[in-house]
Amino acid sequence: MTDKIIIFDTTLRDGEQSPGASMTKEEKLRIARQLDKLGVDVIEAGFAAASPGDADAIQSIARIIERSTVCSLARASEKDVRAAGEAIKPAKHGRIHTFIATSPIHMQHKLRMSEDQVVERAVQAVKWALEYTDDVEFSAEDAVRSEMDFLVRIFDAVIKAGATTLNVPDTVGYSIPSLWGERFKDLIARVPNSDKVIWSTHCHNDLGMASANSLAAVMNGARQVECTINGLGERAGNASLEEVVMAIKTRRDVFTCDTGIDTTQIVPTSKLVSSITGYPIHPNKAIVGANAFAHESGIHQDGVLKHRETYEIMRAEDVGWSANKMVMGKHSGRAAFRARLQELGIVLEGEEAVNAAFARFKDLADKKHEIFDEDLQALGSDEEAAQVSEHFRLVAMGAHSETGALPVARVVLNVGGKETHADAQGGGPVDAIFKAIEQIVKSETELLLYSVNNITSGTDAQGEVTVRLSKGGRVVNGQGADTDIVTASAKAYLNALNKLHAGTERAHPQV
Repeated sequence: MTDKIIIFDTTLRDGEQSPGASMTKEEKLRIARQLDKLGVDVIEAGFAAASPGDADAIQSIARIIERSTVCSLARASEKDVRAAGEAIKPAKHGRIHTFIATSPIHMQHKLRMSEDQVVERAVQAVKWALEYTDDVEFSAEDAVRSEMDFLVRIFDAVIKAGATTLNVPDTVGYSIPSLWGERFKDLIARVPNSDKVIWSTHCHNDLGMASANSLAAVMNGARQVECTINGLGERAGNASLEEVVMAIKTRRDVFTCDTGIDTTQIVPTSKLVSSITGYPIHPNKAIVGANAFAHESGIHQDGVLKHRETYEIMRAEDVGWSANKMVMGKHSGRAAFRARLQELGIVLEGEEAVNAAFARFKDLADKKHEIFDEDLQALGSDEEAAQVSEHFRLVAMGAHSETGALPVARVVLNVGGKETHADAQGGGPVDAIFKAIEQIVKSETELLLYSVNNITSGTDAQGEVTVRLSKGGRVVNGQGADTDIVTASAKAYLNALNKLHAGTERAHPQV
């Protein structure tokens, strides 16, 4: 028997702290269902004390998840821990993850607490958490810059208090694999009763070594890896779930352990997270990038054709690249459409939502000969975008562009029940559309990101547009998909404006 590595996914919590990656409750539920399908052991669903909306999302996730443990983060304060405890109550398997900083720089400048006070607070937080669940995780924030003697002391204290998982985070992405592995080896050797708990690693990617550091920890006794889909996370992100899992699976000669992940669900999960957060996947991203299994060099192509393993250490099928390629078209019926949405984890509430999505599907089928799963994912996102309170609704639009002349656009919007229109010029048709919209709404927002990605291949492919807007410290993503990029752009811009108007974005939990 090999050791089991617990995969702790924090896409919905740490990943959501990426600027603009905040998700609505419905989006979180979609991702949580897919993470459960992927086989993630622990889903860190959010930070219950951050906002009532976050607590509600965690509770909703806790109600629907069948297999995975549902976890809420909590600072080492009674208010935070009790908020987390209430949020995970509906879960079949619930965990509270409490943390406090342990490095001198954090204790002195952020907490303004002595070592004795920090230990006392950590122990008390674990005891509060045990009132709600016997699955309690403790994290020593900024462990990478903490003094070893103090880490040993605080870990010993929280084990005695009842913590069952100890997390050692490289909060600032400072370590390198050899030193990180050595830190785990020393901690496990020095902390009393270290064999009675699960040791966990949580690495950030500021120096590009989060996955490597996580694997070094595994080689030195860690049996839980905290990671995110696509390496999503604040600053440079977190350890990448797909990289850690496939490294363990591929290098059986090195790792005498395994995960419970269904690797064929990696690519579908990656695409879903990318679509919802608006963070595109770089083509050369390991495992899930579009070029991860592509071969341009003639020598490589020849070798792969003769024997795949000459240049491929994994099979594309094993991570989900060839899975779920059922093609649908304009002759597909409502039952097949609904069944495929369910298989993809897209849940539409009520017959009205299904009918609206099916109508969009038929419209798309008139524009595209073949409709792939990626198109259906975009339809699901489009339908959820339509569920956002539409204070600003697109009635009609048109744009004209020709060589030697400034592009012009005309937009007709329904704003709070009143129809109005505007005309504008711009550097391009999209710029003109945005300026025409702004003439009407006067939002005073700042455009932080405009991104276009093709959903499938071919000239008739849908384009998925992400627009990131900022106003008064609030950041939201808007998304739109269409075979016409200009139309998709208008949809995305209005979706972001509607989110700002409705207040559906989530406050950063550290604020």
